[in-house]
Amino acid sequence: MTTDHQAVAPGRLGGAKLPGARRGPDKAQRQGGEPAKPRRLRVALAIALSVVILAVAGIGWLYVKLTGNINTFGADGIADDRPGDSKGQNVLVIGSDARTGGNSDLGGGDKGDIGRSDTAFLLHVYADHKHAMAVSIPRDTLVTIPSCRLPDGTWTKEQPRTMFNEAYSVGQTAKGNPACTQNTVEKLTGLRVDHTVVVDFKGFADLTDVVGGVQVCLPKDVYQRDLNPNLRVRGDLLFPKGEQTLAGQRALDYVRIRHGIGDGSDIGRIKRQQAFMSSLIKKIKDDGFTPTKLLPLAEAATKSMTVDPGLGSADKLLDFAMSLKDIDLHNTKFLTIPWRYEGERVAVVEPDAQALWQTLRDDRTLDGTDASGKNGPKKATSPAPTPTPTKPAPGEGTQVTVLNGTHTTGLAARAAASLRAHDYTVVGTGNADRRDFITTVIRYGAGRQARADALATLFPGARVEAMPEPGLRLIVGSSYTGETAPTAPSTPADLSKEARSADDNPCENLSYG
Repeated sequence: MTTDHQAVAPGRLGGAKLPGARRGPDKAQRQGGEPAKPRRLRVALAIALSVVILAVAGIGWLYVKLTGNINTFGADGIADDRPGDSKGQNVLVIGSDARTGGNSDLGGGDKGDIGRSDTAFLLHVYADHKHAMAVSIPRDTLVTIPSCRLPDGTWTKEQPRTMFNEAYSVGQTAKGNPACTQNTVEKLTGLRVDHTVVVDFKGFADLTDVVGGVQVCLPKDVYQRDLNPNLRVRGDLLFPKGEQTLAGQRALDYVRIRHGIGDGSDIGRIKRQQAFMSSLIKKIKDDGFTPTKLLPLAEAATKSMTVDPGLGSADKLLDFAMSLKDIDLHNTKFLTIPWRYEGERVAVVEPDAQALWQTLRDDRTLDGTDASGKNGPKKATSPAPTPTPTKPAPGEGTQVTVLNGTHTTGLAARAAASLRAHDYTVVGTGNADRRDFITTVIRYGAGRQARADALATLFPGARVEAMPEPGLRLIVGSSYTGETAPTAPSTPADLSKEARSADDNPCENLSYG
């Protein structure tokens, strides 16, 4: 008798797998394919690679987007005769009140109005990348605006004794003239400006929104009329006295408040702006200096930013931002250029300002520390060097021409007599080409700046400036009393008493007057 038997695969009984039985080849192997495990590994790697490609593509897209946001101004407007490179890096930051691109809704005014530099400071980043100093230049400061390029390609004539913020308006364009302001700062300071950044109202407001607000402090209650003095009544309370966190439009209103606090001057407003910048920097550092945090900031800022060609792409801008991450808050200082009132305007006090610029040129901090990065910071054993002695040195026969810049008869002769008493050789006296000088001016030719600075110690408040002609020239202004006053200038160590650190209490030193 025959019995039909069902074929049973090796290792199985009735379709069940026997313990310890060896598994035969799977379907992929029977069909000549690769093993399943390597195949799964390839799939995982492909997925990971796809994620990386998408991430890189996303970052690339974001960089392209950021770069597309950035406006640049032409380098053809930057002067050819520029100072040499500094040991550190100098960045000019300009706050513009242009009414275009949505700014009129924030700052008021005519949408067709030309841009003006409402705020400006020169940021010096020391070579060790651990120290920084921002020097504010008041908008009403009387400076010499050098020859600047107009939109039609022509160049203007030099404009002496002109308000600083007018440099940005040269050319009468809505976007302003950052190159002219950069040229003016280089002429004023003798420092080469490596980069220039312009941020308008909208960009500033958006920036404060992204960081979630900035802590500020008010020395008194502030009402609507403090922001707009044209109002007949004081209006509603805008800000209560004391500490608070502000963002967007309210943050912008805070930094624009000028009247009703202190003497209502731009100098007092600068102090509050410096306090605000200190808090903003602290907030950014507390959040973390990482690309994840910086990219949203960059996106907000670049929408309303104009920069020089050297910062005209997202990678360059972010590289620069990342280079600041190790700067200590206490070593980040804010200072206003040495100044005094001249009527309703602000005059630069010399040779005090020259002492400050020389300190930055040497990459030294206000306390004399060498922050050039060579073998680490070195604390000076003596105060930071200044271009002037604490007591005026004798003229040592230095030749100088004395001119009367006023309608007061005999003023040049009196100044000449004082100079001879200090061992100067007066080679001539006469009248200046203008007779409306208020501040005494000392002009120097090539190689004579040190002599000019020494001469300026005899005439406190005198302005020192270069001239194309050789020699040394003293133009006496109406502020001259007829006597020399050998008083020592403020040194950088003295100026440090006026400086604010980024970690200072936000309620301290908020107004002038």
